[in-house]
Amino acid sequence: MVPRQKFDPSLLPERPDLAFEQALWRAGAAFVAGVDEAGRGALAGPVAVGAVVLPAGQVSLYDRLHGVLDSKVMTAANREAWAASIKTIVDAWGVGLASAPEIDRLGILPATCLAASRALAKLHVPVDHILVDYITLPNISLAQTALIKGDARSLSIACAAILAKTTRDGLMVALDKSFPGYCLASNKGYGTRAHRQAIAQLGPCDQHRRSFAPISDYYGLFPPQG
Repeated sequence: MVPRQKFDPSLLPERPDLAFEQALWRAGAAFVAGVDEAGRGALAGPVAVGAVVLPAGQVSLYDRLHGVLDSKVMTAANREAWAASIKTIVDAWGVGLASAPEIDRLGILPATCLAASRALAKLHVPVDHILVDYITLPNISLAQTALIKGDARSLSIACAAILAKTTRDGLMVALDKSFPGYCLASNKGYGTRAHRQAIAQLGPCDQHRRSFAPISDYYGLFPPQG
């Protein structure tokens, strides 16, 4: 296993910028895709991956995306507003999903790679290079750079994270209506105390990841029928 790299937080820019994109554009990579995921650590629902290609060399791009930050520090309302704006600014965008059953069958990292390949397949431009937040995508043959805290450093990745997060959040809100009692609209499938209590009381639903604890523990005690 490759040891986790360390990153000095003092090196983080004030907000995500275009330093990595500009270096790649200067090197001849016309179409650089930022890639990021949402939902890897959740107990329920799909993992979502966003992919965004920003227009190369556009002088006003940094200013036009001034409100785009690391999605984790943005409010839900800001993410929704920026998701709509991002789609009108970028050259191409896509969001791919891998379902809970696919996560259980493949494992979370391969399923995340599958969702990434689905997102990239939706781009209508020939991607030259990928900037991805933290992980590498071994099953994708495109040149790629993995950046620790990439969503706080690269505007492409930050935009991709917002699209992944807002898409997945919307799906979890919809799933809350089909699977009431788990508060999926508020916890988005993550392992909050209320969510874990609901699992203990109601048992898992079809959207829970059976390979994740405590879901796996539940099925160890009560094997699924059929």
